[in-house]
Amino acid sequence: MAGGWSRDGAVQDQIDASVEDAVSAVRGRLPKGESLKYCEECEEAIPEARREAIPGVRLCVQCQEEVDKENKAAGLFNRRGSKDSQLR
Repeated sequence: MAGGWSRDGAVQDQIDASVEDAVSAVRGRLPKGESLKYCEECEEAIPEARREAIPGVRLCVQCQEEVDKENKAAGLFNRRGSKDSQLR
């Protein structure tokens, strides 16, 4: 159900577009290439199991957790908004 100037299904279109953007952003951050044996940040050894599970891994678990915390804080807002929602 849409209201105001928006057409039926406009809200779902916004949700779908937001999900597609998020999935594209995550896929773009996936590591590529050969896994490193030592972490790029702290130079600790990366376990063989992690290197096999995540092809192209470049960080140890601890350093990756720190990066994930930083990225999580930056991505909490839905920046897409319909004209209708901005007029309310």
